[in-house]
Amino acid sequence: MKICIIGSGYVGLVSGACFADLGNTVICVDNDPAKIKKLKSGAIPIYEPGLGEMVRRNRKEGRLFFSTSVREGVRKCEVIFIAVGTPSRGNGEADLTFVEHVSRQIAQSMPSYRLIVEKSTVPVNTGEWVEHTVKVFNKRNIKFDVASNPEFLREGSAIKDFMNPDRIVIGVKSKKAKDILTELYNPLKAPIVVTDIKSAEIIKHASNSFLATKISFINAISDICDKVGADISEVARGIGLDRRIGKEFLNAGIGFGGSCFPKDLSAFIRIAEKIGYDFGMLKEVQRVNDYQKDLVLKKIEALVWNLPKKTIGVLGLSFKPDTDDIRQAPALEIIEMLQEEGARIKVYDPEAMGKARAVLSKKTEFCKDAYAAAKNSDCLLLATEWNEFKELDFKKIKRLMRQPILIDGRNIYDPVEMKKLGFTYVGIGRK
Repeated sequence: MKICIIGSGYVGLVSGACFADLGNTVICVDNDPAKIKKLKSGAIPIYEPGLGEMVRRNRKEGRLFFSTSVREGVRKCEVIFIAVGTPSRGNGEADLTFVEHVSRQIAQSMPSYRLIVEKSTVPVNTGEWVEHTVKVFNKRNIKFDVASNPEFLREGSAIKDFMNPDRIVIGVKSKKAKDILTELYNPLKAPIVVTDIKSAEIIKHASNSFLATKISFINAISDICDKVGADISEVARGIGLDRRIGKEFLNAGIGFGGSCFPKDLSAFIRIAEKIGYDFGMLKEVQRVNDYQKDLVLKKIEALVWNLPKKTIGVLGLSFKPDTDDIRQAPALEIIEMLQEEGARIKVYDPEAMGKARAVLSKKTEFCKDAYAAAKNSDCLLLATEWNEFKELDFKKIKRLMRQPILIDGRNIYDPVEMKKLGFTYVGIGRK
C-alpha cells in the first residue's frame, strides 16, 4: 500500500519504518524542516534500538521517503495516519490543535478517496471531530473514511512491539476501512480487534491507565514493605505468579514517567470529568506516583543528613532504559528537588545527556561515565535501569565515593552483595 504518516516523532517514525519494512511505500511527513533534512541524510533524531538501521535499509530500497509537505503525502497515498503530538493543557486535557490543523490540510489536499486514521493518542469523540473537520473543508465532496488505530509501542522496544503485537485495535465505521486496515496488518499474524471508533479510542486510554495503576499499586505496597520490614521483590513475585494478575509492571521504583502514562492519565481523568464521572482511582494513581519522588528525597536526607553542599551522583536521566526520552522523567524531577535543597548534582546517562543539558540547571555537572558521577559523591542514586549500570565495578565505585551510600531507585542490585561490599544500601521497599 501507499501510506502517508503525518508526524515523525517516536510513534510516526517507528510506524513508518515498520510499515515500509513490511513492503509498503511510506511517506513520513513532519513540519520540522531540520528533522526532515536529518532523516533524509540518514541521521535519526531519536534513540530507539534498531531504528536507524531499519530507516536506512528502507530508504536504500526505495520504500521510505520523508517530506515537509502534507499535500504531497496526501496526494500520493491512499491511507493517511495522523501521528502528531497531543500535549497536555494546563487542566490535563489533551491539546488537539495539531490534530485539527492536520485534518483540515488533509481535506484540502485529497484528490480522491482517502482513509484517515487516528494513530495519536486522542480522547474519545476525536474521530467525530476529525470527520466533521474533513467534511467542512472537503469542498469537492470527495469520499473518505475515518478510523482509529491506537499504538501500543513501548520506547526502547518499539520495533519489536510493532512487529510482534499482542493485538491490533482498529475502530471503523465502514467495511471498506475495515478491509483496508485488515489487509495492511495481516502480515503481522496478530489478533485484530475490530470495533467502533469510540471504543478504540477508549481502549488506548484504558490500557495505559490500567498499567499505570499497576505501577502505583506496587509502589504503594513497597512503602508498606519499607515500614514493616518486608521485601517488595518477594511480594511482587508472589503476586505476579497469579495468572489473573501477571508479573508485568510490578517492579517497584521511583515512579513512572515518559510521554504516555502521565499525559494519558491526566487526559482520561479530564475526559471522565467532562462527562460527569469523578475518576478518583486514577487521581490516586497520580498521587502515589508523585509521592515516590518525595520518598526518594526523604531517603537521601535520612542518610546524608543536611543536603546543602552535599554531592549526589545520579545514574540515569531518561524515563526508562533504551531511550533518550526525558519527558516527565522521575530523575529530572528528583534532581530539581535536590538542587532546590542546595545539593550539588553530578549526572550520567548513556543516551539522554544531550536532551538533559537543555532542561537541567547549569549548576548540574554532566559526567563522562558512571564512575565520574560517583567520584567524591556523598550518595549515588540509580534512577534508570540501563544495562550498563548492572555491570559496574562497585569496588571501584566505593573507592571513588566520599560516602558509600547507594539509593537503588529501580531495585536492580542485590542488597546483600552491596552491603558486603561496604555500601549503605537502600532500595524501594526492600530489606
